Amino acid sequence: MITPLQITFHNIPPSEAVEAKIRSLADKLDRFHNRITSCRVVVDVPHQHKNHGQLYEVRIYMTVPTGEIVVKRNPPQRQSHEDIYVAIRDAFDAAKRKLQDHTTMLRK
Repeated sequence: MITPLQITFHNIPPSEAVEAKIRSLADKLDRFHNRITSCRVVVDVPHQHKNHGQLYEVRIYMTVPTGEIVVKRNPPQRQSHEDIYVAIRDAFDAAKRKLQDHTTMLRK
C-alpha cells in the first residue's frame, strides 16, 4: 500500500489487539492483491440492543488504480457478529472476494 492503513473505531474504545488483527489481515490482503494503494477500516457498533449483545459492523474502503472498492459488513440477524474478530474476519473475506471479482471483471 502506498498510503498507510487507517483504522477508525466508532462507538467503541480503540483496542490494540483488534488493531493488530486488522493490520495482520490488511497485510495478507495487500500480499494477495499488491495493487491496493490505500485502505481504510471502520469498526462500529451502530445500535445498542437491550436484549442482545453488541453487534459489530466493519467497513473497508480500498483504493486500487482502477477505482474504489467498498465492503460493508452489516451485522447479520444471527449472533455471530457479537464477536468482533468474527466480524473483522468476515469483512476481510468479503474484501478478498470483491478484489477477485474486480480483477476478473477488468480482464474481460
